[in-house]
Amino acid sequence: MIVHVVYRFDTGGLENGVVNLINHMPKKAYRHAVVALTEVVPGFVRRINRDDVDYVSLHKPPGHAARLYPALTQLFRQMRPAVVHTRNLAALECQVPAWWSGVPVRVHGEHGRDVDDLDGTRKRYQWMRRAYSPFVHRYVALSRDLAGYLQQRVGVDDQRVAQVYNGVDIQRFRPPAGGRDTLAGSPFNEPGLFVVGTVGRMQTVKAQTMLARAFVRALVLQPALRARLRLVMVGDGPLRAEAQLLLTTAGVADLAWLPGERADVPDVMRALDCFVLPSLAEGISNTILEAMASALPVLATGVGGNAELVIEGGKGETGKTVPAGDIEQMAQALVKWSSDPVRCRAMGQAGRARVERLFSLPAMVGAYQDLYDRLLAEHTPRAKRT
Repeated sequence: MIVHVVYRFDTGGLENGVVNLINHMPKKAYRHAVVALTEVVPGFVRRINRDDVDYVSLHKPPGHAARLYPALTQLFRQMRPAVVHTRNLAALECQVPAWWSGVPVRVHGEHGRDVDDLDGTRKRYQWMRRAYSPFVHRYVALSRDLAGYLQQRVGVDDQRVAQVYNGVDIQRFRPPAGGRDTLAGSPFNEPGLFVVGTVGRMQTVKAQTMLARAFVRALVLQPALRARLRLVMVGDGPLRAEAQLLLTTAGVADLAWLPGERADVPDVMRALDCFVLPSLAEGISNTILEAMASALPVLATGVGGNAELVIEGGKGETGKTVPAGDIEQMAQALVKWSSDPVRCRAMGQAGRARVERLFSLPAMVGAYQDLYDRLLAEHTPRAKRT
């Protein structure tokens, strides 16, 4: 059994990666359990298509998780997992009860940075990771950027860091048969429109208000675009109301659609002409990979692993990156792309080819399974394995 420990099991890129790993790893290889320090959200659990997965919500209050150590120790001893895999700083301290419980293999994943440590320079967070390092057998960094952070700033030995890219389901996320698809409920299904969009949890680190401002600015730079440029922002969270107010105040609310969270993300992607990710920080973005798999050109901020996914200029160009918070450059890109749909389609096709070549789900699942297998061979006595 692998026990995946997360802060909260709900809509998000990290959590979606766990879902993909569980759904696509062969049943004969490992069983799985998900432990959320706060809550396992029932609606999100429905994305997992296996019926042999256990779920535990610990309802952790704010603060250090030390008060949960006895409960976690007892839980791990009852479950007797072969692997405990914690993810991101909020779950890292659970490596201690996993060690105390005698879990054979302990893995920690770094998926991205939060809004209060965008560039990874906070010494406190580096120190915390360093303090828990003795309890971790192997780290998994989702990008070269995060691998470098662990090695250079935290001081983890290179041999203890594996870099594994996220994978995307290229059957589920695929290009539309011909032109942009219609989307149920969308007010922007007319063929002559150019629809830009984003999908994700609407919170500070994802910075969807930057996209809203860039959209408004693009219409100022090129007023004629009011006839055909449209904005779709799918997701829910604290920034949704702020983005809606911003668009309303600018007098363009009728040109934008913010429907909240939707379960049909592949359909949403096929109903766009380009995808925008305005994040302040990222690891390896699942939504960028999903957009590329859907043959969309990607306009993203140049943070975290985004530049490892988006190829700019020359042969194989798949999109463009702009500095985080640079509304002007993002707006100019929207103006340029909306005037050149042929180039956008070419970038989207190049993105699809890149995903098929480098970011498939089988490659990701195989990398994790190989990692778990090797670590168990190293850390489990032969007599116990047989």
